[in-house]
Amino acid sequence: MFGYYLDLAVRSFRRNRVLTALMVLALALGIGATITTLTILRLLSGDPLPQKSAQLFYPQLDPSPMDGYVAGQTKPPAIMTWPDAMNLLRAHRASYQAAMAPVQARIVPQHANQPPYFADGLMTTADFFPMFDVPFQYGSGWTAADDDSHAAVAVIGSALNQRLFAGQNSVGKTLRIGDHDFRVIGVLKPWSPQPMFYTVAQSGRSYGEGTSIFLPLQTARANLMSPSGDIECYAAITDIKHLETAPCEWLAMWVQLDTPAAVADYKRFLDGYVHQQIALGRLKRPDDSLLDLMGVLRDQQVVPDDVRLQAYIAFGFLLICVVNTVGLLLAKCLRRSNEIGVRRALGATRRAVFAQFMVEAGIVGLAGGVLGLVFAELGLWAIRHQPAQYASLAHLDMAMFAFTFVVALTASLVAGLLPAWRACVVAPAPQLKAS
Repeated sequence: MFGYYLDLAVRSFRRNRVLTALMVLALALGIGATITTLTILRLLSGDPLPQKSAQLFYPQLDPSPMDGYVAGQTKPPAIMTWPDAMNLLRAHRASYQAAMAPVQARIVPQHANQPPYFADGLMTTADFFPMFDVPFQYGSGWTAADDDSHAAVAVIGSALNQRLFAGQNSVGKTLRIGDHDFRVIGVLKPWSPQPMFYTVAQSGRSYGEGTSIFLPLQTARANLMSPSGDIECYAAITDIKHLETAPCEWLAMWVQLDTPAAVADYKRFLDGYVHQQIALGRLKRPDDSLLDLMGVLRDQQVVPDDVRLQAYIAFGFLLICVVNTVGLLLAKCLRRSNEIGVRRALGATRRAVFAQFMVEAGIVGLAGGVLGLVFAELGLWAIRHQPAQYASLAHLDMAMFAFTFVVALTASLVAGLLPAWRACVVAPAPQLKAS
């Protein structure tokens, strides 16, 4: 029976080519706009580490003076001071814990004819790699003992390894950063979580290529490498090079807590730590916070408001396109009243007529979905040429490819309900008399 309805639909499309083309175009424009904006929204609001995001937490506390503080309203800053980060690390109250700050590493190539260049780096501690399930191609990360001994070691990303060592196993080779030599102990597989959640509160850079080089935090600071992220000082300072003793916040802190009980225990520990530091006179404000990974992304407003607005506008545009398609299908139905009357007189049931028109609407939807994919690809191509952090990532994946046809079929079937109902209630007698 479906084949029969399909044959009737093709015949109808051939007789009404202009109306059919208008319906397909209307749906395609709405679908293209919707899939383009949904692809971007999905990219920006996605979980960067779905296998572990529920276990990753971001402690925050506030070392600022009491000036301007309002209890219950003033949020702790997203970054913390060196003493607080080190105290939390040494407490070992989580499965893993790591402090970190972004840095611009000046790479000096081995070949004299190649000029130095800067690469996005990260100063961090040993637990960074196991905590975030960072995949290694060669070697491994450093140890806590390497942190304490200021070991001159480095882990590099796959892109940097390709650029410097032609993608070969570079473990054990020497890498010159600034005026110091570092020994490569690990090479990552391609790894670039989007958004780059681990420094989102510091660098202002949420998307794009991943980190190229990882260095032990204390080693980098001993070599006077300065963080390239935010530095917030709550008192006047004269020498920003000595951030370990300066009243400045510049470090991010992440911890892994495997169970709800561990989360509750760490929150109690964090509360106790803040009150202890207040008693010692180091801290003034009693507030602290423990956000999970997705909570951090929401708190930092990683998804721009204009992206959400564009998605709402695209859905509104799709609704307008569906309404236009309803009108076109109704017009087509009215033109075919005689045909419907003859079919009813020959024994076709209302259910059969309804099914016939819904099959036609579904075919229009599939055609609109195919053309909508073309429009979506054009929209994403235009976004890739915009000066946005996420521009290079604007590509249609298989999930959105499949979702395009879900949207297309849903929109066309919804649009086809009223015309199909109108067709199935056509009385055959008046149509036969009129013909």
